[in-house]
Amino acid sequence: MQTLYWLKSGQIKTVSEIANLIGKHRTSVSRWLSSYRTGGIGTLLSKGKSSGRKRKLSPLVEESLKQELQDAEVFSSYKEVQAWLKAIHELDIIYTGVHKIVRYRLKAKLKVPRPTHTKQKPEAVKEFKKNWVKTYSKSYR
Repeated sequence: MQTLYWLKSGQIKTVSEIANLIGKHRTSVSRWLSSYRTGGIGTLLSKGKSSGRKRKLSPLVEESLKQELQDAEVFSSYKEVQAWLKAIHELDIIYTGVHKIVRYRLKAKLKVPRPTHTKQKPEAVKEFKKNWVKTYSKSYR
């Protein structure tokens, strides 16, 4: 709207000047003005549909994956999720794609306990934690 005002009032004459003032590329400003010329203010202000790529997972598959993820025992790695999608839903999704879907879109964490040494004694772990809290917790506050 500011761009149209500047052009109609004659304060600014070129698309490049407007682009510099508003911090957008000149082709974006030019595209806006072209849209205004062809369809008027209504076309300029309307939001168009995104032409983005379709998601790999349909909402139905995404919901079934979400249900599987709620059971903590099912998956222990993203590779297992990837194999499950391939076997059950015949979807071949790369590892990073599976990670992004599970971790960021579905907000799930695949929590697996860290391995412990077979010779580690549970009493020694408890003793260590008790002593660590007494010694170091005050210095980290």
